[in-house]
Amino acid sequence: MHHPTHPSASDSATELHNDILTFLQSKFKEGIQTSHIDYDFPVFEIAQSILHSALLSLKNEKGFTFLTTLCGAHFPENNGSEFALIYQLHNLQQNLRIRIKCFFSAKDLNAPTVTDIWKAANWMERETFDFYGIRFSGHPDLRRILNMDEMNYHPLRKEYGLEDAGRDDKEDKYFGR
Repeated sequence: MHHPTHPSASDSATELHNDILTFLQSKFKEGIQTSHIDYDFPVFEIAQSILHSALLSLKNEKGFTFLTTLCGAHFPENNGSEFALIYQLHNLQQNLRIRIKCFFSAKDLNAPTVTDIWKAANWMERETFDFYGIRFSGHPDLRRILNMDEMNYHPLRKEYGLEDAGRDDKEDKYFGR
């Protein structure tokens, strides 16, 4: 397992990273794919198969009771790992924050809901479904939240041009693609 660390990582971020990594490895072994510290923010990439149980353990056993963010991401160049779910968790009592990432194939856009762990995940999962098409099994009301029900695509996927195809003065490369 590779554990790169950003040069500016503080001792407290390194200590938190090592504590959470040891905890996750002791419970989930090979389900922990990589970890690193990104600007004092410990980041752990985990397998889809342990996603729900790892998040539940982090809440119940490590005090990460607040789900700050849950969002999707699309990396079309990552063959077999095109989509990601990103969870930012906060232990409010100790003021600790970590990020959990889970990558998966475009052929399997299914993840377990975490609405049973954090009620706040409800609308975040709906938004992620709406914009990326990731389905959350067990979600109590998985439907579009911001876009029209009639839309037959998911607009934040990077499979659509960013500008009108009829324009030649604005190409995707000008927008970071």
